[in-house]
Amino acid sequence: MTGDSQAGGPAPGGQDLFPSLLFEEPPSPRAGGDQDENRSYARDLNLDQIVAAVAGDREERDLITTVLYGRLHDAGAVRYRQEVFRDLEDPALLDAIQQFSGLMGEVRAHQRQLNQMQYRHQREGWLLDAAAIYCDAVASLAGHLASAPVSSRALLAFRDYLAAYVTSAAFTTLASDTRSRKDALARIRYCTRINGGRVEVSRRTGEADYSAAVLDTFDRFKQGTAKDYLIRYRVRPGMNHIAAQIAELVARLFPEQFTALEEYCRQHGAFVDEGIRQAGQELQFYLAFGDYIRPVRAAGLSFCYPEVSASSKDVRAAGTFDLALAHKLVSLRTPVVTNDFHLDGAERIFVVTGPNQGGKTTFARTFGQLHHLAAVGCPVPGSAARLFLPDRLFTHFEREEDLAAMSGKLEDDLIRIREILRAATPASIVILNEIFTSTTAGDGRRRQVPVRGVREGPARQPRRPGRDPLPPAGAGRLPRPP
Repeated sequence: MTGDSQAGGPAPGGQDLFPSLLFEEPPSPRAGGDQDENRSYARDLNLDQIVAAVAGDREERDLITTVLYGRLHDAGAVRYRQEVFRDLEDPALLDAIQQFSGLMGEVRAHQRQLNQMQYRHQREGWLLDAAAIYCDAVASLAGHLASAPVSSRALLAFRDYLAAYVTSAAFTTLASDTRSRKDALARIRYCTRINGGRVEVSRRTGEADYSAAVLDTFDRFKQGTAKDYLIRYRVRPGMNHIAAQIAELVARLFPEQFTALEEYCRQHGAFVDEGIRQAGQELQFYLAFGDYIRPVRAAGLSFCYPEVSASSKDVRAAGTFDLALAHKLVSLRTPVVTNDFHLDGAERIFVVTGPNQGGKTTFARTFGQLHHLAAVGCPVPGSAARLFLPDRLFTHFEREEDLAAMSGKLEDDLIRIREILRAATPASIVILNEIFTSTTAGDGRRRQVPVRGVREGPARQPRRPGRDPLPPAGAGRLPRPP
């Protein structure tokens, strides 16, 4: 059997102060993802490829993965995320969110590196730099959101949260103290004299700055705009013992500024607001999925925000396609074939037949991908769609025979189908692809079971007419009917 649990995504962080960008209401305990369930449906549908590509090597890849595997079962919860994706289609807003996300990434990188630093003055300066980046990121995004065309409930709540935060005493004090400490340290001037193995540090008292004179000397040799051959090195937090000693001597020369810096670090050591931290993490989900589908959109393929329902099973889609396959084909500049489908009224089943390489498996994967991604709240492939929110998603795709097992391929297929039928409910989606391919025509006729009707209702144990219930998993081979 391949299936997944009734999942809704990760818990937002345990804070009541900030409204989550992923959940309008705090998720229930059962909505924590399908971490303990079989995710082989994702492999059958190539959803695992989509999730791996979207999460990539991003810092928040674990959260992104959990959200992408956690379907929602309430149409309002799905629309909550769709609204954010719609807002982020505005280029100016997307650019502001991306800049904020990038700066918050720098803040987190600074904080991680603090733990690797051996020298006190270096740690204090690094913390001050991180706080300065943080203040700029928060203030810039708050200013942009104040006038941005935001309509989603999530971003409107975040805008209000930011507006209140940037005017709070905590943030204004942090921003003011950060500017004061940065300005005070920037005014420090000192001279370093190196004589053999001896290093002397003193206050600068009017010594000439020869940098301007050197530049002026060589300026006369310029012939037009010169190419810049300077090598830009990445700024790393490393400091050797000599630099640390120089910093200590400078601190002794300017005790007032460094004492104030020490007090600043004591007061603002945990400067990141929990709500801002949570928002920065949750935005990664929206940005990551948007980055993944951007080249597919650029190739002319459509994405839409499907109408979803947990009750109506009338489903349809126009111009839809297998997203995992399209992502590969677009990179190869190969055309992507799209499909339309619909089920109306009492219709519940698609039967797709045709020759090999005719697109049957691709259609099956497309159908499963659409319903899963729609239930996560993502835009889905197609120009328009109306989709059902299933409680569970089951797949049965052809597998290679396990030569080490003491059972044949037909028995394995029957056992897998039995487990699906036992677990499925009237609200489940079941996708079967090329089942019972190991049987002959005669085997099929002897094992055929008449279907007298399909109805919605409580799941029942499947029985073979006139025989005992199917044996439990792991039982011996099924008896051959006479």
